[in-house]
Amino acid sequence: MTKAAVHSVETFGSVDGPGIRFIIFLKGCKLRCRYCHNPDTWNPDSKDMRSADELLEQALKYRTYWGKKGGITVSGGEALLQMDFMIELFKKAKKLGIHTCIDTAAQPFTREEPFFSKFNELMEYTDLLLFDLKHIDSNEHKKLTGRENDNILDCALYLSELQKPVWIRHVLVPTITDNDEYLYQLRAFIDRLNNVERVEVLPYHALGVYKWEQMGIPYTLNDVASPEQERVDNARKILGAV
Repeated sequence: MTKAAVHSVETFGSVDGPGIRFIIFLKGCKLRCRYCHNPDTWNPDSKDMRSADELLEQALKYRTYWGKKGGITVSGGEALLQMDFMIELFKKAKKLGIHTCIDTAAQPFTREEPFFSKFNELMEYTDLLLFDLKHIDSNEHKKLTGRENDNILDCALYLSELQKPVWIRHVLVPTITDNDEYLYQLRAFIDRLNNVERVEVLPYHALGVYKWEQMGIPYTLNDVASPEQERVDNARKILGAV
């Protein structure tokens, strides 16, 4: 039995997948997004180590509120860094008839073993992925997150091959991602995918800055304000977002 490094859980999530969701936030992430609102999930170490059975037992207490659309979403941090746990959790969840969803930036994705075989097994038990595309340009992606995005885009293309449903999410950051040229490039990439059920534009906000300050990490976007509604509407129009 594999135990996961858990950061926290949310029992009535309404924005991380369809319906009402029980959300499990795992610890550990290799991206260092400059606007991250959960830098406290970066470190993979956790005092809260829980098994799939323990988390499912807690989740099932709220099943009556899920209706036909709800279920479990695993977020982070980065859920794909704890593959053995994810496979066990979702395999057991599907036996219970629970809708399963992963919120991921896909940074760990590779077609190399042993990751690739485990990823394919996990997809057998995954109903939906919330796929965070941070930036379409690989160099700009590295400036924003500390890592390039070639393998992330490869993951998106592979999920399209698998016909695995995804919701694309894109954070609109003035001076960084709020650029029509990049937005049109992102739209062109999304148009190559045949598994996208919806696209969401998430306006940048600085609500997590206090965590950076508490952790003593310099926050580099202090001079960046949230985007004007006009720019949010523009991005949604270009990307065909809801």
